[in-house]
Amino acid sequence: MHAIARDWRTAQLSAIDRALCAYAEKLTLHASKMDEADIETLRRAGLDDTAIHDATQIIGFFNYINRVADALGVEREESILPWGED
Repeated sequence: MHAIARDWRTAQLSAIDRALCAYAEKLTLHASKMDEADIETLRRAGLDDTAIHDATQIIGFFNYINRVADALGVEREESILPWGED
């Protein structure tokens, strides 16, 4: 898990997981640039439309809740290390 948080591109991932990480990154950083090609990439990796829908909902939720927490100054619990730290 920590290898993914540090850099998903160098982590040992399946083709589906690699495609999902690329999709999540683009949706998070460049949502207005999403297009049909992004969906087709996920289909070619082996995801059906239900899985793509579910993944999009989860990615969107995490983006939403992180923004809410940041806006309200919510701090992480001390016992939880930042992603990428062992």
